[in-house]
Amino acid sequence: MEKILKYQTQALLVILAVAFSSCNEFLDEVPDNRVALDDIDKAAQLLTTGYSIASPAFTDWMTDNVSFTRGVTIRMSHDQAYKWEEFFDDPNEQDTPAFYWYQTYNAIAHANEVLTIIDELDAVSEEDQSKKRALESEALLIRAYGHFMLVNLFAKHYNEQTAGSDLGVPYVDTPETVFIETYSRNTVREVYDRVEEDMLRGIELLDDRFFANSGKYHFNRNAALAFASRFYLFKREYAECVNFSSQMLGATPSNFVRELGSEEFQLASSSVTAYPQLYSSPDQPSNLMMMRKISLVQITGLAHGPTTQLANDLFGETPFTISTDFRENPAFIKGENGVFPARYESLFERSGLNSSVGFPYHIAMIFRGEEVLLNRAEAYVELNQFDNALQDLQVLVEKRYSGDPVISLELIRNWRGVGNSPFVRDSNLLRDFVLLERRKEFIIQGMRWFDIKRHSIEVEHLLQDEETTITLREDDRRKVLQIPTSAIEIGGLQPNPR
Repeated sequence: MEKILKYQTQALLVILAVAFSSCNEFLDEVPDNRVALDDIDKAAQLLTTGYSIASPAFTDWMTDNVSFTRGVTIRMSHDQAYKWEEFFDDPNEQDTPAFYWYQTYNAIAHANEVLTIIDELDAVSEEDQSKKRALESEALLIRAYGHFMLVNLFAKHYNEQTAGSDLGVPYVDTPETVFIETYSRNTVREVYDRVEEDMLRGIELLDDRFFANSGKYHFNRNAALAFASRFYLFKREYAECVNFSSQMLGATPSNFVRELGSEEFQLASSSVTAYPQLYSSPDQPSNLMMMRKISLVQITGLAHGPTTQLANDLFGETPFTISTDFRENPAFIKGENGVFPARYESLFERSGLNSSVGFPYHIAMIFRGEEVLLNRAEAYVELNQFDNALQDLQVLVEKRYSGDPVISLELIRNWRGVGNSPFVRDSNLLRDFVLLERRKEFIIQGMRWFDIKRHSIEVEHLLQDEETTITLREDDRRKVLQIPTSAIEIGGLQPNPR
């Protein structure tokens, strides 16, 4: 890690926790001050609030992407995530399960408001009819995506044998009409079925023409196809994953994979300010959909992160012996023994024009071309189409490693020291390589947790004495986040077993 740029972010002078009172949140109170949705433009405006401001990136603190980091501020919620303890339920605290729960259901509520009145909106011209269809598409995709993320955080991963009985989350498809509503949890299968129905209908109605210059901040066509790619991978319907991934990637998948070894990225790598701006730019073809996230994960002085040793080991794990992984640098210094790959631009929104307070946020890359490529590669592995999987992996490694890397089963087998052993399956080796590349590709971006759940991966964390370790077992119940206390006590939801 000697090449890491020696930058240290300055301590924030003021951090104001966002005052998102749960009194006005979904599952608490009817939105009596809702906008009168009597025309298409008003409905479209409301739908801009249908994208959750909560980031799932806090889940990286629970994964093998982090280790005990000295010299940073560790809040109670950071420690609870790192130790897989139950979170203190404060729906106003960013980067917690409760915050994610309430903000996502709040976003779903806005989508439901639009879907409820969509048929009543006047649309005389063909143009207005097209706008209505596009609006319905976006609302359906928002509702589907919100529930999909919730069920994959607060329920077990989809398992065909048990999904019909495993507790999921409430699938809410109507606006609140009473002061305090009670809900019941749909099963995981029911949630997935409803997500699929909304998602496919949303894709059918989709029309990118009405997003003007802000298309990547909405559910555009590529983002919707990427969503379907992820959905069917998680559901283990691999042929459908390949289908939707291929629709998105087209004939030239490399167009949707950023070339980190390019002159543009290499020049930007001399600055930990310029690099994340370039990396997260909506002008990057690989960035399919962006969302503004109120979060602290991008602040290097807070919470655990990848230690220098962990990052060295992770990015050094490669079958290419004479090669550099471009994803390793540049990086911020994090505390006394950590590093933080430069992916997010750390932004701050003031509460007023002349105010010195406000809240930090980042622009998250919700769907990326690289994810779709890796989704398809994994699906090909599960379909025993190893040559196709290797072709997709080749597209990625050419843009991630220096030199002229060529990936092959023979190379992977020799790297893992198994040679031609008939006792080690090609499928296992290829799957592990896909997961390794996904882990590197999305470090600190909140994707690893879902792979840990999907593939029953065990995680070990080092404690403060740097000798004692704690373990999250393969089948650990703590991999299912607990339903927020207020949703249990007020909403009447059944908690997850512990």
